[in-house]
Amino acid sequence: MMAEKKAETSSKASTPAKKATAARKTAAKKTPAKKATAARKTAAKKTAAKTPAKKATAAKKTVAAKKTPAAAKPAAKKTARVKAPRPAPERVPGRKERRGLVVSASMDKTIVIRIDSVRSHDRYGKVVRRSTRLHVHDERNAAGVGDTVRVVETRPLSATKRWRLLEVLAKAK
Repeated sequence: MMAEKKAETSSKASTPAKKATAARKTAAKKTPAKKATAARKTAAKKTAAKTPAKKATAAKKTVAAKKTPAAAKPAAKKTARVKAPRPAPERVPGRKERRGLVVSASMDKTIVIRIDSVRSHDRYGKVVRRSTRLHVHDERNAAGVGDTVRVVETRPLSATKRWRLLEVLAKAK
């Protein structure tokens, strides 16, 4: 008798569960699959899906351009642009400017110049000669040893370079 009661309760319990799952299945069938997948896509996926269409239209344009007789020009070779030398400015505002003699030009794109200063001593009147050596950036390797050059202060280019070559005033003889 107990077995019969258990069987009845289990059959009653299984029918509502079956009905609930069946209701879910029919509800899932009613919603279109396209809307569900579109809702799941992230914005990045949507934009990625749009870009191949743009590429395809660009490819069609190039194909159409190739077919026209006006586009049958000979292919021009691309040459590297060389910066034209521009004249040195008369004065660079807000920057120190010095003139000196090139002492060394053995490094690549760097020269060492010597700036000589001559002044008389305050108390004794003796003429005191002092010199300062500066490392200068020479982009075109234009200066040689013995040249007189004009340099301008610039941002730090290396551990020792704080100056840039403006122009070569006089070449060495």
